[in-house]
This record gives sequence, C-alpha cells and structure tokens, in this order.
Amino acid sequence: MAVSAVQATREGLLPNFGAVSGKRIHGRNDLYSIEHVIEKPTPTEAEQRLMVPGLRAGYYLCFFGIHVLTPDVMDILDDEVKNATDGHVATISSALGQLARKEQYLALEMNDYRTNVGVKYGLLNAQLALAFSGNDRDEITAMLMEMLLLREHYAGERSKQ
Repeated sequence: MAVSAVQATREGLLPNFGAVSGKRIHGRNDLYSIEHVIEKPTPTEAEQRLMVPGLRAGYYLCFFGIHVLTPDVMDILDDEVKNATDGHVATISSALGQLARKEQYLALEMNDYRTNVGVKYGLLNAQLALAFSGNDRDEITAMLMEMLLLREHYAGERSKQ
C-alpha cells in the first residue's frame, strides 16, 4: 500500500503543489483514501475535483513531499514513458492518479513546517528546519550566532581600512 504525506493548503498556493482528494478513513482525522491526484491544479479544477469533506473552504490536500510508494508506481511510470504521445509528459502525479484507481493509496495529513527546495535558499531553509528540530538545536544556534558575530566583526575591520 502506498502512502503520501499531505497538508491542508490554501487555494492561492495550488500552483506550487500536486493535490489529492479522498475520503477520511473511519476513526482517523488525519488519514484519507485517495481518489484523485492532480498536479498543480487551477482553483477551478480543484473546486470541481478536489473537495475533501471536513476541510476549511478554500483549502485542499497538497503533497508534503514525503511518499512511500509501491513498485507499481514505477511500472505505471514506465508504461507512461513508453506510451507517451506528443504533448503528454509522464509525471509522478499522473502515475499516482493511476495508482489510486488500481490499489488502495492513502494520504496522511501532516501539520509540520513545509519547505520548498526549488526556490533560492530553499535547500538551506530545509536543512536548517531539520537541524533546529533535532537534539542539537542549541549547538546549531550557537554555531550560527558565532558565524554572524564573526561576519560582523570582520565587516567592521574591513570598513576601518
């Protein structure tokens, strides 16, 4: 069984993420059985195909960036690449959509901080978020403070010259 992490995301951010719709698993507030997957849907498309009962109006379940996938996804992607026609590009979202029709595919809602590694300093931001959530938070903070203080010290020295 495949599982993808998702996060309730406001409509204005839809152009940045793949999104899913589905039904809550009985007895769980954070787990959904996925029915549809759309990569970067328009607000109109999301309103028509991605409404999830229980979410605030204007919010949709968007991928969080963590997936545990079955080998079937690779087979689906392979088929898509082999059968690609002009203008059609095989994507992980289209493969996940097919997977949802083929087998049970779940979405686990996460409420953690999400970073976009595709933007300037995004990877650095993700690494810092990970570092600050670990046991070495105080050590990381001290290292950053030292780096900033040394930077200011040397900038002051250069301005005196």
